[in-house]
Amino acid sequence: MYTLQEINKISDASFIQLFGGVFEHSPWVAEKALMARPFSSFNHLYQTMVHIVKETTNQEKLALIKEHPNLGDRIKMSENSVNEQKNAGLNQLTEKEYKQFISMNQSYLDKFGFPFILAVRGKNKDEIYHSMVERIKNEKEEEFHQALTEIYQIALLRLEEIIIKDSITTN
Repeated sequence: MYTLQEINKISDASFIQLFGGVFEHSPWVAEKALMARPFSSFNHLYQTMVHIVKETTNQEKLALIKEHPNLGDRIKMSENSVNEQKNAGLNQLTEKEYKQFISMNQSYLDKFGFPFILAVRGKNKDEIYHSMVERIKNEKEEEFHQALTEIYQIALLRLEEIIIKDSITTN
């Protein structure tokens, strides 16, 4: 874990390496965030990264959403995603549960054109599946915005694992 002071002093390459996975497979967010250094607080860094995403085109946002793996899928994914899904119990699905998740993921993908996104930290597999069942009822535009909201929450949680919060003051 790093202090804010250390983050403000590390090389550009180290910054990108450290924060490149905060937004799934999207180091471009960290690259653009470099321009805002030095960061005055944890919140300044976080809000800068969120603002970068919010200011992109809908096509770029869709590409970011599509970088996320299907929940419960047994595919190669980022270390962050592996740990988040493991902690939610998605790596221990029964065969029946796995088939339900795969089926729901496919139905969601067919309807919306992008994977179901949920910040799974603190949730269990039943809560996650219930969210899928409920959110598939939404309209595409609502779900697009919900996916981005979940991505911002995931980014916040990932940043909290990198930065020592006691070393900084938040806005």
